[in-house]
Amino acid sequence: MRLCWLQAAAAPEVVWDSSQPMTGCRRRQNPAGPASLAINPLSGTLPKELGNLTSLMSLGISLNNFTGELPSELGNLAKLEQIWASDNDFTGKIPDFIGSLTNLEELILRNCRISDNLATVNFSNLPGLTLLDLSFNNITGQIPQSILNLDKIGFLFLGNNSLSGSLPDVKSPSLNNIILPSGLNCLQQDTPCFLGAPEYSSFAVDCGSNRSMRGSDNTFYETDPTNVGAASYYVTGQTRWGVSNVGKFNEAPNGSYIIYSPQQFQTALDSELFQTARMSPSSLRYYGIGLENGNYTVHLQFAEFAYPESPTWQSTGRRVFDIYVQGDLKEKNFDVRKTAGGSYLAVYKKYNATVSKNFLEIHLFWAGKGTCCIPTQGYYGPMISALSVTPNFTPTVRNGVPKKKSKAGAIAGIVLGASVLVLAVLAGVFMLVQKRRRVAQQQEDLYNMVGRPNVFSNAELKLATDNFSSHNILGQGGYGPVYKGKLPDGRVIAVKQLSQTNTPLLVYEFHENGSLDRALFGDSGLRLDWPTRFDIILGIARGLTYLHEESSVRIVHRDIKASNVLLDTELTPKISDFGLAKLFDEKKTHVSTKIAGTFGYLAPEYAMRGRLTEKADISAFGVVALETIAGRSNTDNSMEEDKIYLFEWVWELYERGQALGILDPRVEEFDSEEALRVIGIALLCTQGSPHQRPPMSRVVKMLTGDIEMAEVVTKPSYITEWQRRGGNTSYATSSDYSGDTTGEFSVQMETIALAPLTPSPAMTGVIEEGR
Repeated sequence: MRLCWLQAAAAPEVVWDSSQPMTGCRRRQNPAGPASLAINPLSGTLPKELGNLTSLMSLGISLNNFTGELPSELGNLAKLEQIWASDNDFTGKIPDFIGSLTNLEELILRNCRISDNLATVNFSNLPGLTLLDLSFNNITGQIPQSILNLDKIGFLFLGNNSLSGSLPDVKSPSLNNIILPSGLNCLQQDTPCFLGAPEYSSFAVDCGSNRSMRGSDNTFYETDPTNVGAASYYVTGQTRWGVSNVGKFNEAPNGSYIIYSPQQFQTALDSELFQTARMSPSSLRYYGIGLENGNYTVHLQFAEFAYPESPTWQSTGRRVFDIYVQGDLKEKNFDVRKTAGGSYLAVYKKYNATVSKNFLEIHLFWAGKGTCCIPTQGYYGPMISALSVTPNFTPTVRNGVPKKKSKAGAIAGIVLGASVLVLAVLAGVFMLVQKRRRVAQQQEDLYNMVGRPNVFSNAELKLATDNFSSHNILGQGGYGPVYKGKLPDGRVIAVKQLSQTNTPLLVYEFHENGSLDRALFGDSGLRLDWPTRFDIILGIARGLTYLHEESSVRIVHRDIKASNVLLDTELTPKISDFGLAKLFDEKKTHVSTKIAGTFGYLAPEYAMRGRLTEKADISAFGVVALETIAGRSNTDNSMEEDKIYLFEWVWELYERGQALGILDPRVEEFDSEEALRVIGIALLCTQGSPHQRPPMSRVVKMLTGDIEMAEVVTKPSYITEWQRRGGNTSYATSSDYSGDTTGEFSVQMETIALAPLTPSPAMTGVIEEGR
């Protein structure tokens, strides 16, 4: 391991050097500041030599990849006041040596995969403990009374564990911030929750969905929280129903327990209900809590879409599980796809059940049959799309709506006063509601476009990012900072915090290979060969084809550039940052809009006139394709004068028949015919007239060789015009505007006074639009 500086109590500086196989200290810590190895790519077991730093007061190792158990030698650090060790891959139980660290004030072991129960630690020996965070682990058993008796404990976070039993009756008066597993007592057959005092007679759940909906039969399906991972549970705020999950996916420990599909489902009365489903690798239970005793009908809805109906080996997968209701086996070896006759087909199951203790249990159990590892490793076990429970009798409860006692006179007075108030308010808010309704409809269309996006609470994102710590900042975008975070299920995310207040946070997948611009002309250290570059260009083209032509809502991205293309572990491109994206009405050919985007990537008709169509994205795609081929940005002042502006240089070589001269010299081997075709397509996409640019679906076909590349490549007239005037093709660069360090901009149309776009006299044809 490289040298890292740690704070000590006695000495001003303590230097620790270890031969353990760990690399990558992030930076030299200030000797006067807290000890921290946090947010580094450190892996391996934690060295026991740390126990020799007996003067150490603070140890920070959060957000690393440490494995194994916490070494018992840490019990020698008698002066230790703080342990921050969240988000690692430790194994084993909570170390009992914690009880010997009598000066400990803060202990954070959140999301560390530790197990066992809390009884192993003598918390009564920690009188100064003010913060204890053991959330998002697999801790079992009861919560010890000794924790709640601590005089100074102010923050206690034990959520998302497998705790059971009753909560202690007494807690310290200083404990004002507490997150405990709720509803522990309710998920049992002999639950005391509502026993003998029912409040409900039905419930329905859209499994795995973060949005509620009303079905075609008027059944109201509630949301199902997406953060229920391995060995965890959830109970609704009204304690109406709950869900629990047991097990981790084999070979896929960080796999999602929710799956999505944007497709329409045949034989489905409500296709939307089937676009999400909850999975479990072992045992999945749904509970009805506080139900009125009597006979009920349980409706379960299934559809298989994890195993595709396609002529591939992956289609051989089988999902087989058992179905129990109130402990009675209803279906043995239930195979969703076999029962339905194929994938993307709905299956409805209906069972009778008797509720006798105000409690109902629906249990889906994987008994080890079907697929577990082949063809897809890990994603198997029970799966359900929706469920509903309805009474076969006339309920005597109001299904959770409390009865109210009131007098007729009081009601009349309240109604009269309320009516006057409502009339006054309605006049003031009507116009505002109308305006917001249009915006809400656009948002609704966007949410429905590809199933349902994940929605996280602010509390979840605070936990994931260590309360948006500055240590987790990945970068600063044009609209706000971007933070790295880690979800309880192990997924690493990027969270964009927008600059405007009261706006939702944006959550992205985190891609360790960063953005395309960093891979091409940054410091990522990636070496992209020609096949990889071609696949990246083709992948971007396919992504834009979806946005422009295949999505249920047409989308113009407006800011396609190399820095907005992310690369996953397989170097597959992902178009990101839709902060400027525009939704389009299918009936409109274009819109006139405020110009927003990045210099160097703007289509001329958009930059000069504000005329926006998907052809603006196509032009930007052409620029990104050229950058990918050349391995340099569209403007590079470090190069020779005739090569500073990539677009101008490419055209110069293209007209001389030397187009391959732009190829990145780091690319040692390439298919010259394929490279020439890609260069020609990129120039075709950057034609001066938008009508000359092919739709992205044709671009994909030309790239793959399914159709011939169109021979309509003509030098854009604005290049010739600027060259004649002694200018250059970069009509604006980020360096021209000292106030804009990001290269992004947004200006009103009235401020633009550039020469009008004139058609090219050499133009010989117009490419088919074709959708």
